[in-house]
Amino acid sequence: MNTKEKQKLRRFIRELKSFRGRHTELVSVYVPADYDLIKIIQHLQQEQGTASNIKDARTRGNVIDSLEKLIRHLRLFKRTPPNGLAVFAGNASETDSKIDIKVWSIEPPEPLKTRLYRCDQTFMTDLLEDMTEVKESYGLIVMDKREATLGLLQGTLVKKLTHMTSGVPGKIRAGGQSAARFSRLREGAAKEFYKRISEAANKEFLGKKDLKGIIIGGPGPTKEEFMEYLNNEIKKRIIAVKDVTYTDEFGLKYLVEVSQDTLAKEAIAEERKLLLEFFEMLSKYPKKTAYGYGNVKKALEYGAVEKLILCESLDDKMIDEFEALAEGTNSEFHIVSVDTEEGRQLRDLGGVGAILRYSLS
Repeated sequence: MNTKEKQKLRRFIRELKSFRGRHTELVSVYVPADYDLIKIIQHLQQEQGTASNIKDARTRGNVIDSLEKLIRHLRLFKRTPPNGLAVFAGNASETDSKIDIKVWSIEPPEPLKTRLYRCDQTFMTDLLEDMTEVKESYGLIVMDKREATLGLLQGTLVKKLTHMTSGVPGKIRAGGQSAARFSRLREGAAKEFYKRISEAANKEFLGKKDLKGIIIGGPGPTKEEFMEYLNNEIKKRIIAVKDVTYTDEFGLKYLVEVSQDTLAKEAIAEERKLLLEFFEMLSKYPKKTAYGYGNVKKALEYGAVEKLILCESLDDKMIDEFEALAEGTNSEFHIVSVDTEEGRQLRDLGGVGAILRYSLS
C-alpha cells in the first residue's frame, strides 16, 4: 500500500469505529479471497432466523434489518473481489428515536484469509487495522568501538531498539602501562563489545520474517572488523555497509539517508525525494511553489498545480477537498507521512504544499 491507499483505509476504519450499538447489533462480515459469495449469503440468511430469538425487540429488529441489507448488498457482486470483501451493517442514527440502517463495504488492499461473522456492540475492524501496519522492515546497526545503536526502518519510521556502550579504554593510555599491553587491552575490550553487539543483533533481527535486510554503518575499518563476529544468518541478510560517523539515534537516521541507493524503491526514499524537490523549488524558485491552505487552494483553482503534497496528519475533510480539486485539474496527488524530518517541515508549513506548472505572480 502507498500512503494514499493507507490513508483511505484508515479513514474507512475510523468511520466504522465511531459507531457503537446499544447491544450486540452491529454486524461485521469478512469474505476471504476466492470464497463463494453464495455460501456467505446462505449463512447470513440462517443468521436472520437465529436473530429472531433475540429478546430485546429493538436489537432484534436492527440485527434482522442489518442482515437483510447485507444480503442485498452482497447480491450486487457477481463474484468475490480478488482480495475478498469486508462488509458491515448497523444502525448509524445519532438519536435513539430514529433507526438508520447503513451498509459499508471495502475490498481490502491485501488478500483476506479469514472468514468471519460477528454481531457485537462495535464493528470488528482488527483484520483491516492489521493491514495498515507496516510489515516490511530493515534492520539498522551503527557502531564503533565505544558505542552502538540498533534500530528498525519501518516504512518511513526509524525506530531505536537498543543502545549500548563499551568498556574500551580511550586512545591515551594510563601511566605505567606499556604501549603493547595497552593495545592488547583495547583490542580485547573491543572484541568483547563486538560480541555483545552481535548478540543484540541476534535478539532483535533473527526470526523476523518481514525483515528485508540489514544495513550496517560505522567509521573506517571498524564496521568490517565487527562483521566478523556476526551470526552467519545475520551476515546473509546484510544488504549494505556504509561509512557513518554517528553511532547514536541520530546515526540511525543518518544511515538511512546515506543508504538511499539501497532503499530507492522504499516509501521513505520516494517521500524524501518528493519533499526535497518541493523544498529545493521553494528555496530557488519560490514563485513556482505554494504552501498553506489558502495559497494551494487558489493555485489548484487556477489549474496551476503540477504536484500536490499533503501531510497524512491533516483531517479527512481537508484531504477530500484537495483530492477532488487535484483530480479536476489533472494534478499529481501525494500524501506523505510526518515520520521524516522533511514531512514534519511540511506539517509546520500547514501540511499542504504544491509544485506549480507556472508562476502565479
